[in-house]
Amino acid sequence: MMSIKNVQNTHISNQLRELHGALIEIVSVMNRPQRDEQMVREAGISLDRALFPLLVMVERLGPIGVVELADRAGRDYTTVSRQVAKLESLDLVERRGSPADRRVREAVISPKGKAMTDRIDAARERMGRAIFATWDDHDFNELARLMRKFANDISGDIHSSMTGASETKGESG
Repeated sequence: MMSIKNVQNTHISNQLRELHGALIEIVSVMNRPQRDEQMVREAGISLDRALFPLLVMVERLGPIGVVELADRAGRDYTTVSRQVAKLESLDLVERRGSPADRRVREAVISPKGKAMTDRIDAARERMGRAIFATWDDHDFNELARLMRKFANDISGDIHSSMTGASETKGESG
């Protein structure tokens, strides 16, 4: 006879596989070039599709160094460096020295870039409202809460595995 613990482990394993499959599907949709083109069109802006996610990340995460930006974007450092230079030439980002490390130049959003990301945010909201139009408030609120919790935990897990520490994000001194 199978123990209850084995049944629970099998259930958790099946759910983890289902969760992983859903995440792959979500990331695949979000990484499609057509999705970025759709967002750019919906926002009514003119911006190269390759620059779009970098501009958004600089706005959300900046000030941010090119190495970290490249790591988060899953792109080569030299490519991202050229793309950030292009964003700078378009007056969408500014680069400045890092107060923490003089060797690092950080990208920050410019006023023109912020105006553009505000238009992107408005387009994202319109598109999101259409996706969630049939969801009830409770389900939507739970999704948002649980996604934030998962993002926090997975970020802490990545940080811990990269540093070999067992601390989670926010617990370091």
